[in-house]
Amino acid sequence: MKKILIANRGEIALRVMKTIKRMGIKTVAIYSTIDRNAPHVIFADEAIHIGDNPSNQSYLLGDKIIEKALELHVDAIHPGYGFLSENEHFAKAVEDHNMVFIGPGHKAIRIMGDKLAAKEAVKKFDIPMVPGIDEAVTDVKKAEEVASQIGYPVLIKAAAGGGGKGMRIVNSKKDIASQMERAISEALSAFGDGSVFIEKYVTSPRHIEFQILADNHGNTVHLFERECSIQRRHQKVVEEAPSSLLTESLRKTMGEAAVKVAKACDYRGAGTVEFLMDADLNFYFLEMNTRLQVEHPVTEFITGLDLVEEQIKVAREEKLRFSQKDVKFKGHALELRVYAEDSLNDFLPNVGRLERYRIPKGKNIRLDDGYEEGMEIPIYYDPMISKLITYGKDRDEAIQLMIHAIDNYLIEGVETTLAFGKFVCEHPAFKEGDFDTHFVNSFYDTEVLKNIRKKEAQLAALIALKLYQKEQSVLRTPN
Repeated sequence: MKKILIANRGEIALRVMKTIKRMGIKTVAIYSTIDRNAPHVIFADEAIHIGDNPSNQSYLLGDKIIEKALELHVDAIHPGYGFLSENEHFAKAVEDHNMVFIGPGHKAIRIMGDKLAAKEAVKKFDIPMVPGIDEAVTDVKKAEEVASQIGYPVLIKAAAGGGGKGMRIVNSKKDIASQMERAISEALSAFGDGSVFIEKYVTSPRHIEFQILADNHGNTVHLFERECSIQRRHQKVVEEAPSSLLTESLRKTMGEAAVKVAKACDYRGAGTVEFLMDADLNFYFLEMNTRLQVEHPVTEFITGLDLVEEQIKVAREEKLRFSQKDVKFKGHALELRVYAEDSLNDFLPNVGRLERYRIPKGKNIRLDDGYEEGMEIPIYYDPMISKLITYGKDRDEAIQLMIHAIDNYLIEGVETTLAFGKFVCEHPAFKEGDFDTHFVNSFYDTEVLKNIRKKEAQLAALIALKLYQKEQSVLRTPN
């Protein structure tokens, strides 16, 4: 494998390229018009313009990406996450053109990409499932019958996607029709498939996922768990590894279940098995993400492994160099997704120009980003600016380092989730590990952040005034 094309942009494209270059392999970047001067384009050995700014005219053009890859004699394609990373047709097309798709086979993507098919595949392993119906529902009366059998509240979910899209919580029969209509419409818009299913809504859930790694020789291991319960609009914002909730016994049981899920679809490469856990520590299979996760750096910190390197080695048909008993973790890691969002206004996107951009540095602080000062955050793509990751010998140390890193991360020109991240890290419920996926609704108070900002502005003004007065008081003598 001498040359790899990265079919993505921004921080993940740059992060993947760094490992590829370290392995002595050439890199090829793709870019839309607005990304022509982006860091991932400059960093790559070669770069090719793929289309106009909207993703459906550039980063989602699988056939064009393959065409360009063939012209440049590329050996393999790494999809990163998002865009085409979980597109079975793209994965198959890459393979059909005698290139390596650095990810699972297209069959595994197809099975795990459909939540109903995924549940069917893992049934035989007796892995706990959230009570619900294992078939798509479009009829309101049928939905009402299912919901009555399961018991309210229920969750209506898109069968073909994730990221909180096509998902509605229903608390009573009178809301079924309207919420189904919304879920189906959103699923059609986001995934081109309006299929939805219904399952019991787990109250006070924790969202815990297991990183798995599998080769082409029948070896599959898990690399422990990540806690992803701090979310807004069903999307993760703060992740950590390991979870403060799991006992060694529960970690072992859930890890074994994750490995069984991977084996159920003949998985290869890096992937993630997601579970929900209720207040009584019962866990339920949620879904499998057949790609590298946004939050993979926290796993890398606690295990010392480079997951992109492991992906490439598996793609080169190498055997895993370790078994389950060899894999250990040490310390604790925390990640904050830094979005260009206004956390004081329902986390709405707040794209614009990075007027000032200064990153935090120091031991055990890692920043994965794809922007520089003066660049625009485009409206066309996900508004994530970067991922800020910290590591400590224990959870408390990782949290305190995260607060320090946030304080030393300067971004001006757009609103970001930095202040929200600090709010989380300083909140007693988070520090004590006593939280669930409803953290934002239960504890987040925008007035607190507004008061903090007001005090910071007052302090900054006071310091500026004192500096001015000091400067004016200095005796100036003529030359």
